[in-house]
Amino acid sequence: MSQREWIEKDFYKELGVSSNASADEIKKAYRKLAASLHPDKNPGDTKAEERFKAVSEANAVLSDPAKRKEYDETRRLFAGGGGGGFGRGGGFTPGGGGGFSADFNIGDIFGGGGGGDGGLGDILGGLFNRGGGGRPQAAQRPRRGSDVETETTLGFREAVQGVTLPLRMTSPAACTTCHGSGAKPGTSPRVCPRCNGTGIISRNQGAFGFSEPCDDCRGTGSIIDDPCTDCHGTGIQNRTRTITVRVPPGVSDGQRIRLPGQGEAGLRGAPSGDLYVTVHVTNDKVFGRQGDDLTVVLPVSYAELVLGATVSVPTLEGRVGVKIPPGTADGRILRVKGRGVPKRSGGAGDLLVTVKVAVPQKLDDNATQALKQYVEAERASGFDPRAGWAGA
Repeated sequence: MSQREWIEKDFYKELGVSSNASADEIKKAYRKLAASLHPDKNPGDTKAEERFKAVSEANAVLSDPAKRKEYDETRRLFAGGGGGGFGRGGGFTPGGGGGFSADFNIGDIFGGGGGGDGGLGDILGGLFNRGGGGRPQAAQRPRRGSDVETETTLGFREAVQGVTLPLRMTSPAACTTCHGSGAKPGTSPRVCPRCNGTGIISRNQGAFGFSEPCDDCRGTGSIIDDPCTDCHGTGIQNRTRTITVRVPPGVSDGQRIRLPGQGEAGLRGAPSGDLYVTVHVTNDKVFGRQGDDLTVVLPVSYAELVLGATVSVPTLEGRVGVKIPPGTADGRILRVKGRGVPKRSGGAGDLLVTVKVAVPQKLDDNATQALKQYVEAERASGFDPRAGWAGA
């Protein structure tokens, strides 16, 4: 991004607030945007990720009263062309009337100025150094590898009970020949003599010194005379590898599992990124799931509901006897403690058994005659299944 783009960047617009917004309004706007743009809510969405970074940068400046004051004053000076600043029609000309002095450091606005805090000062401080005499910004440091995302599909019972499985994937990883250094085995990178290992070359232009990446080492601060032949000096290779993934018990459909350090290899020996595995869970023929509880539908006869019975019901570990009290209504849910999904905190959820009466499609003569006798006896007892029914 050019110097002018940095200066003219509108942090208020990024957050969708006015330039006179209160601190509370800025905080609310940032929280709302951060919640909707967070990478965890938008996996694989690069536009959302860039917007998230932009609003985070804007909040870092506008939420700090001192930084916001300096930012506002700088914007007013540049917008108005004060001191030959970045006016709408031309470039920066230091030393204009009432403008910036040679002691002005744009990095100070954002808390940078060589502080190495990793904030905007590190970015802008590299563009403006005081009179060319300021300390050059740090060289391009080893960069942490990017996070990698993949997916896997598990059976219902594997997800509930937990499983360890091999995951085969192809992604950038540290070169096995040079172990990530980029140099041929037996050799090492040397410090760049032109920039003395800083990765930055400074040049003067008027009252200001501008910094730019060193051409000899391309901003890395070191030179590899004899590159590794397998990775061509990058220290990184695309490798197909098999990772053992332990899926904890109770994982649900769509849940992401983080494996630290199993993502893309870091640049120049920096730590690797993380691997995120999104788990998809197939349906089961017998069980369903409600949070930490398992659900199952138990077919029963009318007689079992009326007279009561003890029926064998399947569980994840085997079977268990469930007692049906006499007079149980069709559709009632019976709870079996501790036979559900294992919990992270220990223990397990429950097994919810829904009784569902099974109606016979055909009866032989004896069963039909017995059922008719039962109907007559039921009427004689005064039982009316529709008593109190609104449609009666």
